[in-house]
Amino acid sequence: MAVATETMPAIEGRNQYRAISARRLTILGLMLAALLVSVAADMALGPARYTLNEVVSTILWPSSAGDQLRVVIWDIRMPVALMAVTVGACLSLAGAQMQTILANPLASPFTLGISAAAGFGAALGLVAGVAIFPTAVQFMIPINAFLMAMAASLFIYGVSTLRGVTVETIVLLGIALVFTFNALLSLLEYLASEQALAAVVFWTMGSLTKATWTKVAVTGVVLVVCVPLFARNAWALTALRLGDDKAASFGVNVKRLRLETMMLVSLLAAIPVSFVGTIGFIGLVGPHIARMVVGEDQRFFLPGSLICGALLLSVTSVVSKMLIPGAILPIGVITALVGVPFFFSLIFTNRRRAW
Repeated sequence: MAVATETMPAIEGRNQYRAISARRLTILGLMLAALLVSVAADMALGPARYTLNEVVSTILWPSSAGDQLRVVIWDIRMPVALMAVTVGACLSLAGAQMQTILANPLASPFTLGISAAAGFGAALGLVAGVAIFPTAVQFMIPINAFLMAMAASLFIYGVSTLRGVTVETIVLLGIALVFTFNALLSLLEYLASEQALAAVVFWTMGSLTKATWTKVAVTGVVLVVCVPLFARNAWALTALRLGDDKAASFGVNVKRLRLETMMLVSLLAAIPVSFVGTIGFIGLVGPHIARMVVGEDQRFFLPGSLICGALLLSVTSVVSKMLIPGAILPIGVITALVGVPFFFSLIFTNRRRAW
């Protein structure tokens, strides 16, 4: 009888944990279902509108669809819809892990200047033909973007390790980097030819309209590479949220974990920017929504952030086609309009309580 009484709290705790896990998995499943509906709606909307049934049947049985419908769905709209998914997932995942390793609720590739650095690196290739890594000229733009994003990330990481550096200091540093790279980008725009200027303006607004299957594949490969590496460090990243000292007492190599994560974050931020331009606030909003619905446990927070970012950008792509009939608005403009109020709410919330 005594043994049964002693094990009751353990049994109750295990049952409670299973219930919480089941609820989180249900939430992830519902978000994934919403993402699939949003992707289908994204492919249905455009100058020529189709029903969801037509879209789904064309995806599942392309040979039974008409030539025009098959070309529109498979060759034109599907790359754009999937690009929204992969880019949103990359940016949200990057923001989630930046917030984790920097213990900063306002951290994201956009707010800390990493996206701006990547955009400047890409613009160097477009305007001036400068290849930071000369031996791979054919991949000049994405490599330039990655190397500049890596430099900005390492700079932020180095400053964050200094004694006495606070969260507010990191945020101010990120704002300074944003202004610096935007100023350099403006200088390149001033010196650019008309053709190069048009390409650079494409980055500043952010657009999915030039998505191709190759770009979708590259961003997808980046996710396939980064997600397992983050999953491998899921326990260590969760422990890091308890503080550096606590994580170190659990055997976590905090410096190495931060450095590895920063490198992966740079890759996640740079590749989407090199293809679709600067898209702000997905990396800020997505992780916070995931954190609210599934908590801090990386086993759920990691896929939650990924799905939230993909869903947000997919829904934004749908909205960009609906606001003005016959026109597709730059997606970066819409994400900024949605993200700025959320950004302000975070600032005022963190004045009242610790994150």
